[in-house]
This record gives sequence, C-alpha cells and structure tokens, in this order.
Amino acid sequence: MTHNINKDYIGAKIGMWLFLFTEILLFGGLFVLYSVYLHRYPDEFHLAGQELNVYFGTANTLVLLTSSFSMALSITALQKENKKLCMVLLIITMVLACVFLVNKYFEWGAKIHHGIYPDSPTLLERPKGEIIFFGLYYIMTGLHGLHVLIGALIIFVVLVLVAKNRVTSSDFVAVENTGLYWHLVDMIWIYLFPLFYLVV
Repeated sequence: MTHNINKDYIGAKIGMWLFLFTEILLFGGLFVLYSVYLHRYPDEFHLAGQELNVYFGTANTLVLLTSSFSMALSITALQKENKKLCMVLLIITMVLACVFLVNKYFEWGAKIHHGIYPDSPTLLERPKGEIIFFGLYYIMTGLHGLHVLIGALIIFVVLVLVAKNRVTSSDFVAVENTGLYWHLVDMIWIYLFPLFYLVV
C-alpha cells in the first residue's frame, strides 16, 4: 500500500513538473517576442510603459508575493497536521488572488476608458511600437490573469478536499502541486512587472 502511495506521489510530481515546463515554454516564447520588439522600438516601448500605473503594478506584486508565502505556509501547516491553519492559509491565498484580479480589472478598466485597447481608434493613431506594446500588454497580462483565476479555483477545490479529509498530512501532493503552480504564476508576474511597468 505504501509502495502504491509513493508511486502515485512520484507520478503526480513528475506530471506537475511536465505541465509547468509547458507553461514556462508558453510564457518564455512571449518574453522572447517582447524582447525582439523592445529591441526594435525602444523609445515607443518606453513612452507607452510610462502610461501604466506603477502603483497598481507594485501593489499586485506585493499581493502575489504575500500569497505565495501564505501558500507555502499552508503546505507546511498540513504536513504538521494543523488542518485548520492550512485551510485558513488557503483561504488567505484565494482572497489575495481575488485582490490581484480586482486590481487588474480596475487597471484595465482605466486604460479601456481612455480608449487604449487593441484595435481602438485612439490606439491605432499612435506609433507602431506603442500599438505593439499595448497589444503585448493585454495578451501577456491577460493570459497571466487567466492563470491567476484558474489558480484560485484550484485552491478552492484543494480547500474543499482538505476540509473533507481527502487531502491529509500523509497524502498532501494535491496541496504541494497547487503550491508549485501558484509559485510559477507568482514568478511569471515577477518578470512581467519590470517588463511593462519599469521599461526603460
């Protein structure tokens, strides 16, 4: 029985790392694309980046870093058989994910209100480099936001499994894999933040 559990644990971990590798390839390709256009339109990227709200970006960076910390603590709490604390920390992580998305909603809303969105007349009047910058901004931050939303839903499912004792201190790979996914989402934002908000 123990052998089977260990086998499932290893398989689940390998499967998760393979999935994360595909995610790294996806965002890695987008980062390369960004770098190519940044090299081609450095002045336009700099001007467009100055229009983004660095306070929103900084706040969301702090929110995600804190959520990564609470996610890591939830794993440790479960390993130490503190189910209640684990659940509280998972809820905190989920709430912080929602805070990130709400911030992103208001940030996007402000840009759209000013007519800056893909194919808008206002944006199309601008230099090509700025059009590309905002196109990449919506694609990359939108894709990342989708990953945050999916992560929050996965954390909710794991929370229910912990509450029902389907995930325990002796079988916690679901929480551990969720933590790996969440840390990747956090790491991707750490790269997105300077690329768009602090571009020089």
